Amino acid sequence: MIANLLGAVGLGAASGLNAWIPLLALGVAQRVGFVQLSAPFDELGSTPVLAVLAVVFLVDLVGDKVPAIDHVLHAVGALVAPASGAVVVMAQENLLTEVHPLVAAGLGLVLGGSVHAGRSAFRPVVTAGTGGIGNPVVSVVEDVSSVVLTVLAIVVPVLAFLGVVGMVLLAVVAYRRWRRRRSERRTGTAPGGAPPGVAVPQDTWQRYS
Repeated sequence: MIANLLGAVGLGAASGLNAWIPLLALGVAQRVGFVQLSAPFDELGSTPVLAVLAVVFLVDLVGDKVPAIDHVLHAVGALVAPASGAVVVMAQENLLTEVHPLVAAGLGLVLGGSVHAGRSAFRPVVTAGTGGIGNPVVSVVEDVSSVVLTVLAIVVPVLAFLGVVGMVLLAVVAYRRWRRRRSERRTGTAPGGAPPGVAVPQDTWQRYS
């Protein structure tokens, strides 16, 4: 049950990065007999569902690399990502024998929704800062991260959980640095809180650059 719970956390977070990768991966894993999903989620491994997931995945994969279109897909993802998170968590057969389905669904909703909200908030910053050039790069990083988390969640759940923890810590550090730099620009202070016109040691500038 612990392994399934850790894997569910990894899959839920992966859904926030790309809603279709965990669903497609679980469907393939179910189809080849690598995992056993609870009913009715075992239908993810059926031919019609796999075909639909593959097509939607390819459309999202390409569209998310195009500025403007990616923002539309992110708006749709505000509903799709939490739903995907709920499905991949509830699909864990052994987990549902120990945890109420509503609790499992809630966990998936929170994981998928919160991670998706974070990437959606970050994407406009990338667009504004790079003129849209950085969007495809960020999208590829998100897709690769989702693939890695999904594979680890299925094969080595504890590593997937540690990956989610590391991702959260990295996001917190990046957000705090962004807030600090934004505050410094608004107040007109130099790095380290020195007022304008006051000399700052070179090593201090390097730390904040």
